[in-house]
Amino acid sequence: MSLVFKILPAVDWRAAEEAKVYRGSADDKRDGFIHLSTSDQLAGTLARHFSQQKNLVLVAIEADDLGDKLKWEESREGDSFPHLYHALDLSLVRWVSTIGDKADGVFALPARAFVNLDKNQNGLS
Repeated sequence: MSLVFKILPAVDWRAAEEAKVYRGSADDKRDGFIHLSTSDQLAGTLARHFSQQKNLVLVAIEADDLGDKLKWEESREGDSFPHLYHALDLSLVRWVSTIGDKADGVFALPARAFVNLDKNQNGLS
């Protein structure tokens, strides 16, 4: 299983839950896709884009479930980031977790964000 992640304010996630779809942040809408990250990119994304924010959530999605709507594109820094060119159907979300605030700009991510299980483990198929 290869997960990709969306970081967003908890208030935005609650609105998405009510709507049963997430259409993206203002930046996502401006850019024409939903910005996602891999587990290796989470710390950098938090530092770069969310350092002054509190009450964030981490949304996990199986990359394969997004099909051809998911594109891997190079950033200005040369990294390949996942971009979702479609609204996120909440039925595809594997799990959601709060991101702990340890101090200004210091976050506690859930350990499961860094575990990519083979699809045959833990009863998943």
